[in-house]
Amino acid sequence: MEVQLQELIEQIKKDGVAAAETEAKAIVDSAQEKAEKIVADAKAQAEKILADAKSETERMTKSSDDAIRQAGRNLLISFRESVARELKSIIGENVNAVYSSESLAQLIINVVENWANKPDAEDIAVILSSDDLKNMEEVLLASLKDKMLKGVTLKANDNFDGGFRIAVNNGSAYYDYSAQAVVDMLSNYLSPKVTQLLKEA
Repeated sequence: MEVQLQELIEQIKKDGVAAAETEAKAIVDSAQEKAEKIVADAKAQAEKILADAKSETERMTKSSDDAIRQAGRNLLISFRESVARELKSIIGENVNAVYSSESLAQLIINVVENWANKPDAEDIAVILSSDDLKNMEEVLLASLKDKMLKGVTLKANDNFDGGFRIAVNNGSAYYDYSAQAVVDMLSNYLSPKVTQLLKEA
């Protein structure tokens, strides 16, 4: 009887240990599965954070690069405009210097003589400011005496500063040699050349 009892106790112990081992293994397996899931989730989250950080860094780098490029373009445009303004100012000073000297009278004489030689140019009028006409009338009349007999006239008009205009065929066509027109023409001619030189520099 005692032997049977001992066997029973041994059997109970054996069954209990087996059950405990099975339960312990199930707990360990479950814990390991949960741990692996936690690690996988953490790894996925870390990868997402890194990917987002990389994407944001690339976006910020591109934005910075774009801002630097735009600032560079703005600086070049500003510089080019500054050079164009300075060029126009220099041209203006030189044109005004020529137009306020005795050279203007000779220039008018040369232009009128060239126009007067054209077969389709009739009724040529030289239009000057009142002050310029007053200052140069004597020289122009003396130099253009023959042309004046053929219909060249001198007229005053104070609607422009410096220089002169030529009207032909009773005013049907005007050729503007006013200071502002010449400055604009020379500036427009020189600006693309200066821009090209700046690009090549």
